Amino acid sequence: MQNKTGILILTGVIAAICIYFLSFTFVSRNIKSDAEAYATNKQGVVDRTKKQHYLDSLWKEPVYLGSTLQEVTERELGLGLDLQGGMHVVLEVSPADILRSLSGNNRDPKFNQALKQAVEDQKTSNSSFVDLFASAFKKLAPDTKLASVFATSANRSKINYQSSDTEVKKLLNDEVNGATTRAFQIIQARVDKFGVANPNIQRLPGSGRIQIELPGVDNPERIRRLLTGAAKLEFTEVYRLNELAPAIEGIGAYLLAQEAARKAAIKTTAPTTGSAAKGTSSLESQLAQGSKKDSTAKNDTAAAAAQGTALTQLFLPVGQDQLGVYLKDTARANAVLNAPEVRGLFPADAFFAWDRKTFKATDGKEILPLYFLKKSGGRAPLEGDVITDAANDYDDRGRPEVTMNMNPEGARKWKNLTAANVGRPVAILLDNLVYTAPNVQNEIPNGRSSISGNFTVEETKDMANVLKAGKLPAPTNIVEENVVGATLGSEAVSAGVLSSIIGILLVLAFVVFYYNRAGFIADIALIVNLFFLMGVMASLGAVLTMPGIAGIVLSIGMAVDANVLIFERIKEELALGKGFKQAVTDGFQNALSSIIDSNVTTFLTGIVLFIFGTGLILGFATTLIIGILTSLFAAIFITRLILEYYIRNGKTLTFSSTWAKNLFADSDFDFVSRRKLYYTVSSVIIGLGIISAIFRGFGLGVDFKGGRSYVIRFEKAVSTDDVRNALEPVLGGSPEVKTYGGTGIGANQVKVTTPYLVDDNSQGADKKAEATVYKGLSSIQGNPAKIESSQKVGPTIAYDLLTSALWSILLAVAVVFVYILIRFKKLAFGYGAVVAMFHDVLIILAIFSIFNGFLPFSLDVDQAFVGALLTIMGYSMNDTVVVFDRVREYLAENKGKKETIATIINNALNSTLSRTAVTGFSTILVLLVLFIFGGETIRGFSFAMLIGVIVGTYSSLFVATPIVVDSLSRDQEKDAVIPAIAEKKTGFDAIPADFTSAAPATPEEFTAKKEKKEKKPLIRPSQS
Repeated sequence: MQNKTGILILTGVIAAICIYFLSFTFVSRNIKSDAEAYATNKQGVVDRTKKQHYLDSLWKEPVYLGSTLQEVTERELGLGLDLQGGMHVVLEVSPADILRSLSGNNRDPKFNQALKQAVEDQKTSNSSFVDLFASAFKKLAPDTKLASVFATSANRSKINYQSSDTEVKKLLNDEVNGATTRAFQIIQARVDKFGVANPNIQRLPGSGRIQIELPGVDNPERIRRLLTGAAKLEFTEVYRLNELAPAIEGIGAYLLAQEAARKAAIKTTAPTTGSAAKGTSSLESQLAQGSKKDSTAKNDTAAAAAQGTALTQLFLPVGQDQLGVYLKDTARANAVLNAPEVRGLFPADAFFAWDRKTFKATDGKEILPLYFLKKSGGRAPLEGDVITDAANDYDDRGRPEVTMNMNPEGARKWKNLTAANVGRPVAILLDNLVYTAPNVQNEIPNGRSSISGNFTVEETKDMANVLKAGKLPAPTNIVEENVVGATLGSEAVSAGVLSSIIGILLVLAFVVFYYNRAGFIADIALIVNLFFLMGVMASLGAVLTMPGIAGIVLSIGMAVDANVLIFERIKEELALGKGFKQAVTDGFQNALSSIIDSNVTTFLTGIVLFIFGTGLILGFATTLIIGILTSLFAAIFITRLILEYYIRNGKTLTFSSTWAKNLFADSDFDFVSRRKLYYTVSSVIIGLGIISAIFRGFGLGVDFKGGRSYVIRFEKAVSTDDVRNALEPVLGGSPEVKTYGGTGIGANQVKVTTPYLVDDNSQGADKKAEATVYKGLSSIQGNPAKIESSQKVGPTIAYDLLTSALWSILLAVAVVFVYILIRFKKLAFGYGAVVAMFHDVLIILAIFSIFNGFLPFSLDVDQAFVGALLTIMGYSMNDTVVVFDRVREYLAENKGKKETIATIINNALNSTLSRTAVTGFSTILVLLVLFIFGGETIRGFSFAMLIGVIVGTYSSLFVATPIVVDSLSRDQEKDAVIPAIAEKKTGFDAIPADFTSAAPATPEEFTAKKEKKEKKPLIRPSQS
């Protein structure tokens, strides 16, 4: 072995780097363990506040090699959401709002209809929102130029009324992309200040979306506010009720008229008398000052009383100068206040806004306060762009508050605003919610102010954070969300660690069991491979997920293949009578081609997976790619170094145990003669799958069909029918309910998927959906339930995920086909590889369609399933390429001999049978452990790969290679015509020298072969 010293130095350097980066993980985990022990009481309950205080005290303190705890935490090998809980969110900056703003809030019905149509079309299209809008607008207003809508005073420096639609579309696309960039920067600043360890924030290529992963967070509602709040801060005057008395009385008249119309419509008679709601007299006294000029109200006491009753049944007096609404009635109140008849009663500068918090009335019901604000031209006199700094603090009573400093212009406007409103309330709004509306005591001249109220310290920190980070350029909508509970995460950790340990131990034991003492060398290489893999992941800042653990264990299983190829080649060389040293040298040299080709094909599939995958699949792809590289290094160099040590010391090794020595020594299986039978079997399975897909379809996961998904745990066993019956009335449809993590009978976990409120992007939609699910579950008596994790995917992103998944499969096929064609230089091998890949994909799809609903675990087609498909394709290629490599070798060795293509290839398959069996069994062993012990989060994923490895091994032997036989045999028959023509014209000497090896060696042989061909097929069963 050349450059032995260089290899040793390189191994030492890599090992040192791995130890260095992995040490941060151990230090971080030890400190967190100490914090938990410090915060645990005698009853074993952990005080989260106390634990966080312990960690905060060390956050900026050096704890290891001069690094603070914050820096140590950032360098540790992080755990993904599925392992420790947390939140995965995909945000989309609302392009409709950006276009509406660029148009100057144009109220043209055709413009607004085009926006709505574009929003709808985006759910099933890959085109940009601007293109969809332009197309919809052109259909609605074919003679109207886009410039007439967007050439406003704010945009005239860039476009004018003469600008073409192309120029306007370029402006709109630039503005949408720019808004996404600014939103990304603002959200990144917010998250960085949030204090989450190892947050992952990235822009998704090709879209205006931002992906955020926040491991360890346990307050989803807080995260939603942090990410979607625009941070639009406003300071504005507040109307007093007596100043709006006529308008408010008019609301009572409007409500009374509505009620009368309703009664008339249903032709029923209702009592004409009724007691006013509690507090009516108080409200009427407040309105009395402003109603003196209303002669009708003075003269018609009965009408006024009826209007007051109708008014106070919806709008309640909650203070000296304020109204409120029962929380359950806010939707109705919004509809009333926005009705054109009611809106016309108020001054043009009057707007209403809700308080940020509810309070409980004496009857226990929650009431939400309502404010009437004064905004000239719809704009507040002072906005948040004047804020230069914000911080959380405490007021003179020790209550949490937010302090703000303004720039000189803001200070001047704030001074004027407070001076003009001494003795009157001034409201401070954040994202259209009133946070506080105190009465101004004195003029505030220095631009320093505060927001105080019923806040927690957490709320003031978040508020100061978003104010400092800045205002989002447009509203952001959560189009995908996945919340994983800590309980589910801890169980996933246990399952993942257990399956990993068992899988690795079984593989190590099997290698020794099969290869005897040489197996220990392979085990050392595998352990080094695992160590390097973890170290490289830590150095790159990768995050370990459950599919990532699957990728690690699978890479360990596949790493066996490289050692198997080497050992099998060395065994062949020893069987030829070569010495140990020469057998090792030749064995490595002969195995290298197969090792490189098989790993490169899997590596290319992993790259495709890495590019197209997101979230958990990205973690799997990362570990798979790194695992392939480290396994190659370990097999080629570490194994070689150990064998060189034996050679230097004059020692030898046995490469098989007693029981396995002659297991495949004289194998003579006929793989190719019955290939039509194998074609038929595969075709029948695929045909049944197509029929099943047409009539039964697939169990699409929520990330492909859109909707909300909840993993729900009950205290006791529960049936899916009971859960479905409980949820149907409240969710307004039939939700999909499947057993999750059990075997049907005795299972206490279910997975519920529903389209309920999936299109609602308002802040309260997620909370409302969760509350609705809990409401339905409460009808299951004596069996309390808890939502352990949730997921939301909007229709638009579901469509994008589905199309990107299809493209990733097609791209993987194309990439592998090109590589096979380059390496083997014959189309036959490329055809065989591609057909085998499609065969494997179709078989897996058929199984998932046919058995969906019959097996006691989820067979959903989702992102994880696509990841499994791509992995199967990679493994299938790995196996197929090894077989092809030996076929190529046998064809070259048998050039000039009289054996048929079928015989040569059949012999090649038999020669690789030992390697195929050992590698296949090792990988199946690992995946079987993953399937049994890996946990429900990857049950369908590991099942797909388990079946895929079996099918992939089958296709390499019985599909891919027989196709090569058929293709090369057809080429042979065509080429056989050439010497016959040459014999008639110029004699046998005219036969080309490079004619195929299976061609006749003499004219006499050609004639005999021609006669045989007329009686029976050219290809015959192997006689080897």
